[in-house]
Amino acid sequence: MNLQNVEFVRSAAEPQGFFRDGLPQIAFAGKSNVGKSSVINCLLQRKNFARVGEAPGKTIHVNYFRVDGKAYFVDLPGYGFAKVSRGEKERWGRLMESYFEEAEISLGVLIVDARHNPTNNDCTMADWFKSTGCPFVVVANKLDKVKKSEVEPNLAQIRKDLELPETCPLIPFSAEKRTGREILLRHILTVAGE
Repeated sequence: MNLQNVEFVRSAAEPQGFFRDGLPQIAFAGKSNVGKSSVINCLLQRKNFARVGEAPGKTIHVNYFRVDGKAYFVDLPGYGFAKVSRGEKERWGRLMESYFEEAEISLGVLIVDARHNPTNNDCTMADWFKSTGCPFVVVANKLDKVKKSEVEPNLAQIRKDLELPETCPLIPFSAEKRTGREILLRHILTVAGE
């Protein structure tokens, strides 16, 4: 799969806008300030392809990026910290629920912060993936901000809090330093049939 051949194709504000064309969908989920866009940009080796913002909550729709005509990277609205109205958060919640109910997700990429214990929302998202049987990986982003001595204990805590089965990959990742990029890419390419 040629990751350089990528295009932004749609920003779906309502379920009618979701793609249902049979291409694999790799869905990126995580809280608002965890660096979802940075992880996508790191994978694509582009600086600002997926929007990166100083303020959390820049992704407010379900954004589709078609990669080499073979798969979609789907950037989902972040949860948690965004400073938006309650009504807007509720709209995001409904949009996310619809996406998870209707989309044929080939791989979920749950992005958590390597520095902190997972939030209740992170646990809810992991539970959703587990309960549906959707294959997923957990990416512990911002590894570059963690002391070396804290990496293993932090990863162990993330695995414990999210109650991850041993079969679920937990990938230490730094979008900044590209740590973990190749490992995550291997999982993505496998589900994309590459």
